[in-house]
Amino acid sequence: MEQTESYDARNIQVLKGLDAVRQRPAMYIGDVSSRGLHHLVYEVVDNSIDEALAGYCTEIEVKICEDGSVLVTDNGRGIPVDIHPGEKKSALEIVMTILHAGGKFDKKSYKVSGGLHGVGVSVVNALSEWLQVEVTRDGKVWGQRYERGVPVMPVRVIGRRKTTGTKTRFMPDSQIFKKRTFSFEILSERLRELAFLNKELKITIKDEIKKREETFRYKGGLVQFVDYLDQNRTSITKKPFYIEDEREGIPVEIALSYTDSYSESTYSYVNNIHTIEGGTHLVGFKTGLTRSLNNFAIKNKLLKANESTLTGDDVREGITAVISIKHPAPQFEGQTKTKLGNSEIKGIVESVVNEGLTRELEKNMSQARKIIEKCKQASRSREAARKVRELTRRKTAIESEGLPGKLADCSLKEAARTELYIVEGDSAGGSAKQGRDRRFQAILPLRGKILNVEKA
Repeated sequence: MEQTESYDARNIQVLKGLDAVRQRPAMYIGDVSSRGLHHLVYEVVDNSIDEALAGYCTEIEVKICEDGSVLVTDNGRGIPVDIHPGEKKSALEIVMTILHAGGKFDKKSYKVSGGLHGVGVSVVNALSEWLQVEVTRDGKVWGQRYERGVPVMPVRVIGRRKTTGTKTRFMPDSQIFKKRTFSFEILSERLRELAFLNKELKITIKDEIKKREETFRYKGGLVQFVDYLDQNRTSITKKPFYIEDEREGIPVEIALSYTDSYSESTYSYVNNIHTIEGGTHLVGFKTGLTRSLNNFAIKNKLLKANESTLTGDDVREGITAVISIKHPAPQFEGQTKTKLGNSEIKGIVESVVNEGLTRELEKNMSQARKIIEKCKQASRSREAARKVRELTRRKTAIESEGLPGKLADCSLKEAARTELYIVEGDSAGGSAKQGRDRRFQAILPLRGKILNVEKA
């Protein structure tokens, strides 16, 4: 086949600035559907949350404006506006227009951060038809406007104000997003979650189009989060257990309760990022939970000598738990940040859970007994279900081999440890069944007494 197209250096493209983001937006925000559209808001809000984690921001407001744009306002320190010594331009413009630029990398401005890569707000800028940013600090209001990621005016003073903070307003680009309508419900769900994870932080969402407004602020933090998750479940504990500790510079916060449900409801977070696929912090929680409940039950003689220890499935049946850790250098498996990979975190969380939960159980003995009893009930149900499955498999095997239907089988599966008694008739079979050890003795009645042909 004749090759008509050449491939040489002229075919190699170099994308500069934010062009790469516009060429492959899904690499940065997941997709360009509704999920990716709302992700733009989360990226801007995450910057404000990082200010809250650093102790400088107490209020965040998200507004869906009448023209369809979104305005995010916070009362943090405000993005720096002075000239960067290396780039020779305003730090504000650098943050808004250059990927991997921000205050997350010097380990001084932010000890922990959700925006790990420094791409968040610059990506939002690249994927917006226009974006306007206002920064209030040092008694002045500084502003700059961008169109599809390109500055159309220099950073300049546009007013004076004594407060501090940042305002970012953007309109998603119609060339990137087919649908540009923001959902009040979708945004509210994430903002409520952030308010639970950062107790005392006030987050307000307003919708100028549908005239709706809601404010989230929770003094109880994760405890109220668990109560919220348990709205449609009946709790068997009076109130959620709360564990908070710090090991090796890693703050760990956990709230959990038990309900009469049969399903497990566990949520894990790292620096406010929901790790849907879990990771080492979730593994540590599960291991610590199983160990502490077993140790507590044995120590307080709530498990009898003939009862088997509780498994992970037993202790997690009906649980509602939220695990939140803060890490200065989290390692995620994949670009989407859905699974934590730091190996040292497993031991840290396991230790915190083991000690903290044991302490809480000892303080609340009546609730502890209810929890252990529920776990034991789950264990009995699991064992009963296992026996039914084994029996079903055994019967299926017997039927497929064509053995008589009157066989009274034994419970053991190992042929070397079982006995089969063949008796004459149903009458003898009934007596044999009453006197056998059903663990290893099987009875097979024949249709009747064997006929003695010689005497007949």
